[in-house]
Amino acid sequence: MTAYVLLEDGSRFDGQACGANTNAVGEIVFTTSMSGYQEAVTDPSFAGQIITFTYPHVGNYGVSAAAMESDSIHARAVIMREAVNREDAPTAERGWCDWLTDCGIPAISAVDTRALVRHIRDAGAMRGGIFAGDLAEDEAQALIAAEPQMRGRDLAREVTPAEAVVLAPLPGAPAGGPRIVAIDTGIKASIVMNLRQRGATVELHPCTTSSQDLIARSPDAFFLANGPGDPAALDYVVSTLRELVGVKPVFGICLGHQLLCRAIGLDTYKLAFGHRGSNHPVKDLTTGRIEITSQNHGFAVLGPNGERQIVGDDPVRWETDFGGAQLTHLNLYDRTVEGLALLDVPGATVQYHPEAGPGPHDSLYLFDRFLEQIANAS
Repeated sequence: MTAYVLLEDGSRFDGQACGANTNAVGEIVFTTSMSGYQEAVTDPSFAGQIITFTYPHVGNYGVSAAAMESDSIHARAVIMREAVNREDAPTAERGWCDWLTDCGIPAISAVDTRALVRHIRDAGAMRGGIFAGDLAEDEAQALIAAEPQMRGRDLAREVTPAEAVVLAPLPGAPAGGPRIVAIDTGIKASIVMNLRQRGATVELHPCTTSSQDLIARSPDAFFLANGPGDPAALDYVVSTLRELVGVKPVFGICLGHQLLCRAIGLDTYKLAFGHRGSNHPVKDLTTGRIEITSQNHGFAVLGPNGERQIVGDDPVRWETDFGGAQLTHLNLYDRTVEGLALLDVPGATVQYHPEAGPGPHDSLYLFDRFLEQIANAS
């Protein structure tokens, strides 16, 4: 069956349907990862979005339960240059396109993804959709127009758990690890796994949980997860965080980084087309080491004077509502803020995904650094 991708600015890209027989609308974004397609679509950070894969072949090694980052697909749909539907790889339990169809997720292949990505890079990420070839463009445009913009959108409530979950350390993990209370705005399974491997007991709480209820759990630290949507739309989470900062060590990843920064009085803004992929170079200013990182976000934190890019490699400082903060990580593609440390209370953030899942392992040390900070604060 023929199908087409249509953007809100009228740009059209034709192809062949290869997933569920339905239309889908959302913000169309792209990822530059060469593998990890199943992890990408099951990452809650992609809620409300349609993923364009820049790598030409997608589906080569099938899908498996072990590659799930959550319990379901959160991406609205998938755009590919050439979809591969096979389950003869050693770890495959189902073919990629068959699995998308089973899950009710539309997909399109034979698209000129290079042209589509170049257009998004020039014009910015925008709303769009995948539609059956016989659907009139004016009907498709009406569906796109009815989709809310990503800016100002709270998607955390759609992916947060209905009730708290307590997860014990994994078998063989060190004994006597900390109890970490996480505000679950869409946490990935591999983040939780990395903490449990290090001996932590991890509690996942709905993002609407009050600060009083979180403190009542008597944790050793608070953790802020990744997740979808605009951090500026999550003032209720920011208010909760303002009552947690300084009580115990706190660490934020991705959306959690943005929310913690907003909680201490900093601001965020929407990137033109975001950072999504597993090949982004970031400099750790505390060591001078350059890491290749995995990223998935469409918003970023402003610099100390409201700048969107940091010019030099110096660890610049902010004055915040909770004392000083210092830049610790810097994106070497576009010089955006990738992490900071709180100087007067125990806390730190990184914009990228140190667990990768899958991807480079350069940043796994950040989990160890967090547990060291917990131990030093106890």
